[in-house]
Amino acid sequence: MSSFDLTGRCALVTGANTGIGQAIALGLAQAGADVVGAGRSAMDETAALLAPAGHRFASLRVDLANIGEAKELVGRATAALRRPDILVNNAGIIRRAEALEMEEDDWDAVIDVNLKSAFFLSQMFARAALAVKAPAKIINIASLLSFQGGIRVAAYTASKSGLAGLTRLLANEWAAQGINVNAIAPGYIVTNNTAALRTDPKRNHDLLTRIPAGRWGEGADIAGAAVFLSSRAADYVHGAILPVDGGWLAR
Repeated sequence: MSSFDLTGRCALVTGANTGIGQAIALGLAQAGADVVGAGRSAMDETAALLAPAGHRFASLRVDLANIGEAKELVGRATAALRRPDILVNNAGIIRRAEALEMEEDDWDAVIDVNLKSAFFLSQMFARAALAVKAPAKIINIASLLSFQGGIRVAAYTASKSGLAGLTRLLANEWAAQGINVNAIAPGYIVTNNTAALRTDPKRNHDLLTRIPAGRWGEGADIAGAAVFLSSRAADYVHGAILPVDGGWLAR
């Protein structure tokens, strides 16, 4: 059996209805995992994409801005399929404003979804794994703004920088107990969120010039990293934040 084979594993992926989360769910299913997708909207498209893989898929509606719902999600996933042993904290939102104009409600909304819910969902996931002394994997979806400052996205940058720190802290606490905690930092990926950049000739040109690989990333690029970090091949990887950015940070 390949060390990348996820047969017999169950993954809980937040924000799996579209974009990077959907691509990760598909990649994990193709590697052999059953998948529970969780998000605010329907996942009919995700279910259709995963069906050919031949593994079980369940979808759950959840509002991760509500921390009570986040805390209940592992139990709901267990009831829907079985106890997940892979958690992908992918769900996230962004609010754009100059730092001088950032509203408290927008700040709180971003921090609640991107950082607070990721912590408490990870906490409940780890408690369930440790209760049965089972190995488990947590993958946080960080950002290039876990390393850089950006502009007009103060709350998002704070949340993704915090998520990088949280990844390291949880790895320190849980590595010896059989739980791997790592993160992926996607670069510029083809998703609905980047459509405006890709259709703007100047911005698209400037970005492609800055990316050493010379292309936008695809969801499958992130999925491959997620399969690796979910697999036995990454059993000795703890607290890593893996950029999948076409070389952006190396420039």
